[in-house]
Amino acid sequence: MIIGIVLDSIWCTRKEDSLIGVKLMTVKLLDKENQDESDIIVAADIIGAGVGEKVLVTQGSSARKTFGFSDSPIDAIIVGIIDNKAV
Repeated sequence: MIIGIVLDSIWCTRKEDSLIGVKLMTVKLLDKENQDESDIIVAADIIGAGVGEKVLVTQGSSARKTFGFSDSPIDAIIVGIIDNKAV
C-alpha cells in the first residue's frame, strides 16, 4: 500500500461500463523516506475520500480484486482514509 493525498476528482463524459458509478480521483503519492511529494496517479474511490485527505492506495491486481472489480480496468484504488490524529 502507498500513502497519498487526494488532489481532485476527475469528470468523465464517457467511461468503461464497469466503471459506471465509480468516482475517479487524482492522488499525489508521498515518498516513503522523507514524505516529499512525488508522482500523481488516478485512483478509483468507492469509500468517499475528499480533496486534501491522506489516503491509503493499493495498486495492481490487488486493486482489481478489491470490491469485485476483477474484470475492470482499475490499476489503483483508494482503500482507506488516514486519520490526521494518528499521523
